[in-house]
Amino acid sequence: MNHTHTAAQDAQNSTKPIDPKVNELIANSKSVILGTVDADGSPNASYAPFVRLGNKFYILVSFMARHTNNLKNIGKASVMFIEDESATKQIYARERLTIDTITAQIERDSDIWNEAVAKLKEVHGKILDILTGMDDFIMIELSPVKGAYVNGFGSAYFVDDQLEILQHRNDINHSVRKDD
Repeated sequence: MNHTHTAAQDAQNSTKPIDPKVNELIANSKSVILGTVDADGSPNASYAPFVRLGNKFYILVSFMARHTNNLKNIGKASVMFIEDESATKQIYARERLTIDTITAQIERDSDIWNEAVAKLKEVHGKILDILTGMDDFIMIELSPVKGAYVNGFGSAYFVDDQLEILQHRNDINHSVRKDD
């Protein structure tokens, strides 16, 4: 037998959103997953250690990596911060933040280069002394445009360029089957 459900009943039965912890997820991450494309539109998934300065992210990457040319030449990328698999309670509902970004190469020895390198060294260690001395490594800035944050079933949010929660996605393109 099928029953008609009212919006109030559906709202009462829906999953309550979990408080967003965007900044905590980022702070607990040492690397970011990169989604890039090349000039032909061929996709590439990779990762890079990062640091955050304000609401921008900085990565030091080598020209030997396919993603570096994509980041430099295309000027945009998708990045993801995601909860470690070993820490998740439900593999289908891992906490994650995906951000569309604008990318730009940072000039070597500029103020922002020096600040980002100092922070990278603080977070990731002395390996930065070696990497920054190599000519094939460049600094890329990832500037957020918009994004999405998920921290459980029924708990998805739109995020702005300042990494602030805009609104709960609230069942957009999502429905629960109600059969008796």
